[in-house]
Amino acid sequence: MKLSAEDLPRHLASGLKPLYIVHGGAPLLSIEAADAIRAAARAAGYGEREVLTAEPGFKWAELRNSAQSLSLFSARKLVDLRIPSGKPGVEGAQALQEYCQHLSADTVTLVTLPKLDKTALGSKWFTAFEAHGAVIASEEIALNALPGWIAGRLKRQGQSADAETLVFLAERVEGNLLAAWQEIQKLALLFPAGPLSFDQVKNSVMDVARYDVFKLSEAVLAGDAARYAHILDGLRAEGEATVLILWALAEDIRALCKVSRALQRGGNPASALRDARVWGARQKLVERAVRRFSPAFAERALRQAAQADKVIKGLRPGDAWDELLQLGMRCARANAA
Repeated sequence: MKLSAEDLPRHLASGLKPLYIVHGGAPLLSIEAADAIRAAARAAGYGEREVLTAEPGFKWAELRNSAQSLSLFSARKLVDLRIPSGKPGVEGAQALQEYCQHLSADTVTLVTLPKLDKTALGSKWFTAFEAHGAVIASEEIALNALPGWIAGRLKRQGQSADAETLVFLAERVEGNLLAAWQEIQKLALLFPAGPLSFDQVKNSVMDVARYDVFKLSEAVLAGDAARYAHILDGLRAEGEATVLILWALAEDIRALCKVSRALQRGGNPASALRDARVWGARQKLVERAVRRFSPAFAERALRQAAQADKVIKGLRPGDAWDELLQLGMRCARANAA
């Protein structure tokens, strides 16, 4: 059974299922969905709650034992299972399938997962979830749909705004739902219920979610030249230091250069990323970007960065912001040339 985040409150009001699965790439929506399920379970008398986190070394027998054991003080229980990696492994996959076959009316199980890839969504354990439980996918809201989402959230707190203001707010938060929700909550604190004017929203919204040096870096790695120019304009308006922007760009170009050289020599991608000191979420961005970067292109970009550095330091004539624009646009539009 599949539910949308919008359908969940109505579903919970009609009664609880023994199994809920929340997954997706929108943290705010995942948090809200999981909180709503926990609240509904408490209200329905599931007074005991046990949190299990399936990290490396997790004993999957604990899941079965948890569901079967109730305390002396509660006849109903919520089992809160979290799988941070989204990959339960062979043992975990089998345990989850078996678990779905023995669900109890006295236990509500909530499973939270991150965004899953195509393989995980087609796996036997996830198929078992869909067959026996309610699955809520919390996906990011597309930028063109974000004004409507914001309008819905404003309506919950008795406020409204016209189409122009909604679009403005959506652009200010760069599609970031957490940032959007923070701004919406701030509007509730600043202004009474009723229509909001464009000036009220404009004067209250913070720029930090939109104009960020590291978001600028992400735009370059993703090959999004338009977004790069857009964020760079915002950083310029805010008076961000050009030397900090150049540092972030140069760090990415150096990493791309190192990884590209290693791969050209037949190196392993994972080792190349590690040697270039690329960690966490940036790994996927760099791994994709390096396909567009030859070592020769990356070296030319480094030379261009050195020229921009001289302009920033006043050692050669030119406009520092124009140099940063040209450098970032060139890298974003790179095609291994």
